[in-house]
Amino acid sequence: MSGVARDQDVDIDLGQLVRAVWARRLRILAITLVGAGVAFAGAKIMSPQYRSETRILIEPRAPAFASTQQANDASAGPLMDELNIASQVQLLQSADLLKKVINDLKLYNLPEFDDAASGSAMSSILVKLHLKKNPLENPPEERVIDAFVERLQVYQVPGSRVIGITFTSKDPKLAAAIPNAMANVYLSTQSGAKLDSNSEATRWLEPEIEGLRQKVSEAERKVAEYRTSHGLLQTNGTTTFPAQQLNDISAELTRVRGDKANAEARAQAVRNALSSGEASDTLPDIMSSQAIQRLKGTESGLQSQISDLQTSLLNNHPRLKSLRAQLSDIRSQIRQETQKILASIENESKVADLRASELERQSDTVQANSARAGEDEVGLNALEREANAQRQLLETYLVRYREAASRADSNSSPADARIVSRAVEPVDPYFPKVVPIVVVAAVATLIMSAIVIMLAELFSGRALRPTDASPETIEAEAIIEEKHVPQAAPIAAAGKPVQPSMLAVVADEEDTIEDVKVAEEVPEDEPEDDNEFSVASVADYFTGSRAPLAIAISPTGDNGSAATVSLTRMLADAGHRVILIDMTGSGYPTELMVEDPAVLGVTDLLCGEAAFGDTIHGDRLSDAHLIPQGQSDVRRAMRGVDRLSLLLDALAAAYDLVVVECGSADVAGVSRLTRSRDVEIILSLPEVEETIFVALMTEFQAAGYERVVLMSGGEGAEQTLGRAA
Repeated sequence: MSGVARDQDVDIDLGQLVRAVWARRLRILAITLVGAGVAFAGAKIMSPQYRSETRILIEPRAPAFASTQQANDASAGPLMDELNIASQVQLLQSADLLKKVINDLKLYNLPEFDDAASGSAMSSILVKLHLKKNPLENPPEERVIDAFVERLQVYQVPGSRVIGITFTSKDPKLAAAIPNAMANVYLSTQSGAKLDSNSEATRWLEPEIEGLRQKVSEAERKVAEYRTSHGLLQTNGTTTFPAQQLNDISAELTRVRGDKANAEARAQAVRNALSSGEASDTLPDIMSSQAIQRLKGTESGLQSQISDLQTSLLNNHPRLKSLRAQLSDIRSQIRQETQKILASIENESKVADLRASELERQSDTVQANSARAGEDEVGLNALEREANAQRQLLETYLVRYREAASRADSNSSPADARIVSRAVEPVDPYFPKVVPIVVVAAVATLIMSAIVIMLAELFSGRALRPTDASPETIEAEAIIEEKHVPQAAPIAAAGKPVQPSMLAVVADEEDTIEDVKVAEEVPEDEPEDDNEFSVASVADYFTGSRAPLAIAISPTGDNGSAATVSLTRMLADAGHRVILIDMTGSGYPTELMVEDPAVLGVTDLLCGEAAFGDTIHGDRLSDAHLIPQGQSDVRRAMRGVDRLSLLLDALAAAYDLVVVECGSADVAGVSRLTRSRDVEIILSLPEVEETIFVALMTEFQAAGYERVVLMSGGEGAEQTLGRAA
């Protein structure tokens, strides 16, 4: 019988549950062995199932004689699409393909695929109770397909274009033969579909090509008749005769006009030479005349004779007169020849002018003919476009027809898939796996047996315990009621009274002391092993914890503060960024960690007499940091104690752990340091006293601080004091 009253609050005693299970361990072991034996026997009785797999790769495949361009076009098709792969998976599970495989392998003759024909006692009972449909009502072919589908699995390998075909059977040969047969039928079906497509394309293209040939011939005949009837004869394949004639006349007219301008310029040059009396020897037309050249030679000879005779004869000598008369006659002949050349040039200009007029008249006539030809070419172009369109379509159909005709052979149209892995006859059965089944059954039996024993303990009430306070808790409550502030009552090990914490100054000014309540739950088992709560153990705890803030309470005074300093140094030596804030009344952590106790600290910061960076100092024996007590008035500094929460938030963002050593502080003072209850509370008790520990634990838990850690100073505190000395 349970010792719990009917109207009493209870809780589950986990220790009692564990003890109950351990007490019946032999019975649980026996039940577990029986369950494992039953599972082993059942696995051996089951018929073995064998599984084998064939894998098919979906990829575009072209005939060996296909061109590179055609192969590239095929590879860019929809076969790469995930939806196409999923469609091929469904095609492999189609009824037509399954029926063909069943008929090829004659699976309808095997009892494995028609269990309903033989039947079973359980199946017959379920059918008679109308809990199951009679399988014999279905046609035999449907029963075989249903059994086939139950053993078949077709799936797409994730992240690839590979399809797996898996089949399970009692016969290992059949387990390998069916996936291979399905792959062969699938490839044959796909190849046949492509062959049928080519044959259908050939049958459709033949009449279309014949009709297009007639249309092309008719269109080309209309183009030729239209060209002849309208005189649109082509000269060089691109232009018509009127257009070519107009081009020739225009070119000739340009040339004649140029000749006319040239003749007029030459004639004007000769006239200018004659009118001015200048020598005309430099003019090209005069210099090119043979008569002028002969006369010029004679003139030059006469001038030479006259010059020779003037040296020996007088000017009136008959010989000189005769030579001068001949010279004058020669010059007159030269002038006459020049006039003839001018007349010839003027005649050339007149002829060119007449030729230009005639060409202009012909050009007007040809332009009119060309305009009419342009109007006629509109209809001709329409007929030519129609003929070209029909011709291009005919050429396209001819190319497609030749391609389709070349693929009429079954070997010329491979399926867009290939087998990459064929199924082989399996050696080991897929099911049942004896060892995993036995292990799972044994573990399940073990767990179920333990659960049944635990439920029996709970229902009997033996695993329930009352939640009322223990005698130790009642005694601690009496001490709290008498002392009101139990943390200040103990005496330090050295015999001197414990100095109050800096946080106690706030309580004195406000004259408020909160009532202390004992927690409803008190640990039943007090720690027996001091090493479990040593400084090193607590340091290991904080190494794995992510708590940003820890508040240390030292009810016994400086020896507890020394243990907190030791904890801080251990964490710093382990590579953590840790800082300690001295909020004690004695300032003992400051004396241990800095050379000069008269450094700026937390009181100076709260009074506004020091900057934030000036109050952080390094530990003289480790990599830890310290914010000392400071030199300002504690009472004036504690008036700004509400700003400490902002200070702690800033430090928590910069350090892995912020440790606040509060000395012998109470819950009311600790509550002012932080608004959150999600902090670690360290009870630094060098020598664990049961009454003090229980009282402190219950008080902090009642105030909402769930994580309370006990730390006994032990060797760590002594080592710290020794190093400080």
